[in-house]
Amino acid sequence: MRSQKSATSAVLPDGVRGCVELIMGQIDDLQMRIQTIEKAIRVQLRASEVGQRLKTIPDIGVITASALTATIGDIKAFKSGQHLTAWIGLVPRQSGSGGKVHMGKISKKGDAYLRKLLVLGATAVIRNCRNEPERAGWINALLQRRPPLVVTIAVANKMARIA
Repeated sequence: MRSQKSATSAVLPDGVRGCVELIMGQIDDLQMRIQTIEKAIRVQLRASEVGQRLKTIPDIGVITASALTATIGDIKAFKSGQHLTAWIGLVPRQSGSGGKVHMGKISKKGDAYLRKLLVLGATAVIRNCRNEPERAGWINALLQRRPPLVVTIAVANKMARIA
């Protein structure tokens, strides 16, 4: 730490150094606040039976599990996992005419925060599956047939249905 201060003082003028130290202090304070909030989230998740069950699902972490329990509330409001994924907005839009149905991009009509968490989690799953082919053969088979972003949405959809 001492070498950083001496390097900083050698490069930065006194007025600028004071501003940088002030900003660094604010960053440290925010990091402590974030840690406090994360601890509170973990405590609430441990106390929740639904949260405990969600944490047992592979690739759903503490943040996603807590967001699902907080946002959804009573899971019995949905008839099935497909209704939940439609509510989140992880299903393709359907349009058609003359009896033909065309599938489009995802609807994005639901909760953007949950959708983002599930998509980020699915991205991590896909990245790990490329390194561990024995873990998820169906993801790798899907990657051979479809573009990576389509596979990411499919994995996020599956994670939401499992949840």
